[in-house]
Amino acid sequence: MTDSFAPRDWSSHPRYIEPIYRSTPLRGPTKPLIPIRQSLSELTGPVYGQDCLGPLDADLTRNGMKSAEPLGERIIVTGRILDEDSRGIANTLVEVWQANSSGRYIHVVDQHPAPLDPNFFGGGRCVTDAHGRYRFMTIKPGAYPWGNHPNAWRPQHIHFSLFGPSFVTRLVTQMYFPGDPLFALDPIYQSAPAAARERMVAKFSIDVTEPDFALGYVFDIVLRGHNATRMGH
Repeated sequence: MTDSFAPRDWSSHPRYIEPIYRSTPLRGPTKPLIPIRQSLSELTGPVYGQDCLGPLDADLTRNGMKSAEPLGERIIVTGRILDEDSRGIANTLVEVWQANSSGRYIHVVDQHPAPLDPNFFGGGRCVTDAHGRYRFMTIKPGAYPWGNHPNAWRPQHIHFSLFGPSFVTRLVTQMYFPGDPLFALDPIYQSAPAAARERMVAKFSIDVTEPDFALGYVFDIVLRGHNATRMGH
């Protein structure tokens, strides 16, 4: 079992402490990490079944609806969750969370003076199918300011959380949209090694797009190995 997972390619992930991302010096480890031998608890599980999900969990345009549809541009985000050998990972939980179309989260800490959408909760989850494919219907999130430096704005993005087949494949990352002008100014995006940044950017797909309804984006995620999707801070 211990030979079934490739080691992480740390050169494709951001450093724990990145000076341009001001909160990382406060929370990043300052001493060398201590490797711990993997045991059965890290190499197996967790297991999530289909019965854990509600019928609207993967549709963020409906799972927070109170009186009407949320405001903003409808989008479909789909793709495959893959292992280091490009095999689809079936029956694994995929969770997402994001800001609304105005760039605001439903969270007490978020005091950005942009409107909240009473019909948009901003979170969803699904379980991959037999081929490792997932699919969400949602609203394209807005950019928003943050306090990293003067006039700092985050690119439009969706947060992803995945476990994969075991705890050692755990990944939290962010999905960005193609052509965002804020990429060059964003310390989180820039903290990833240049060769790995494009792995965080979804691809527009006219084949996924639903006519007269929603644009489609494809975002494949690799959990381990040299082509692994980079971790998000």
